[in-house]
Amino acid sequence: MSNADRKKVTVLGDGGWGTALAMVLDEAGNEVTLWSAFPDYADHLDRERLNPKFLPGITIPEGIRITHDLAEAAEAAIIFSVVPSQYLRDVMTRLKEVHRPGCPVASATKGIETDTLDRATQIIGGVLGSVETAVVSGPSHAEEVARRMPTTVVVASVNKDLGLLVQSLLNTERFRVYTNSDPTGAELGGCIKNVLSIAGGMVDGLGFGDNTKAALLSRGIVEMGRLGEAMGGQRSTFFGLAGIGDLIVSCTSRHGRNRAVGEKLGQGYTLQQILDEMEMVAEGVKTTIAVTSLMERHGVEMPICREIQNVLYEGKKPVEAVNDLMTRTLKDEVEW
Repeated sequence: MSNADRKKVTVLGDGGWGTALAMVLDEAGNEVTLWSAFPDYADHLDRERLNPKFLPGITIPEGIRITHDLAEAAEAAIIFSVVPSQYLRDVMTRLKEVHRPGCPVASATKGIETDTLDRATQIIGGVLGSVETAVVSGPSHAEEVARRMPTTVVVASVNKDLGLLVQSLLNTERFRVYTNSDPTGAELGGCIKNVLSIAGGMVDGLGFGDNTKAALLSRGIVEMGRLGEAMGGQRSTFFGLAGIGDLIVSCTSRHGRNRAVGEKLGQGYTLQQILDEMEMVAEGVKTTIAVTSLMERHGVEMPICREIQNVLYEGKKPVEAVNDLMTRTLKDEVEW
């Protein structure tokens, strides 16, 4: 990227994914600011150039500016939001006071607000008003991205020019970015896969094998597509990076927080015990509530997601959930 092409970009959120995304943007030649909600931790990140809570063992490049000042962070040509969904509305409300007109927001948040059932871009648009948005999604564990392991994601936007801009800002030799015109589908894929990856962890915690995991992935993508299409997404999106791609990595990787929650559940731990030990946010735990509400609102059958809801919030044992799924009424596979 030439100096003329350099952009001032800000990443909101100092979690593992936010930090890794800032590193990609820095490598791509942009002028990057990373915003932390916590002043003491922002000072630590700036001083030590390490993120021990959320991305241990990774050195943050000196070129990345780190701040707790939201007004300073808002001085950007484009903002990337990586704020967990349950905190996003509050952060956007604060950002509204200093947001520069015409500054677009690319969301890399994979969650749904449980009270409103709004997706991240709906929250962003609802709070900031007239703002162009894009969705960045796909199989992209922060730990691997930060170590420059080859990764591909998709940026989805109804604004083609914005999609191409985000693509150019993020693309590097080890981080390949595709474009997509279906932000609804891309965003829903990233949300629903978090619920299904809890099921993927349960498979491991219960000691089941590859057959079980393959069945989960195959039937899980059907459930994702059912709800996604009912809500206006395009079926093809769910067979791409933001759908099956993200689902595969989330259900199988040792890095996945939602998979880790499911594994502990399968081993007999309670949800509260698991959450008490976690530093990072497992979006799927709250998103399960939202997905269950959305499936009921749209009249969509999603038996796997329903059973995850039963295990998380109704006290059902994981093995009982599996047994009930396996003994459901027989049907034709091609039913969508």
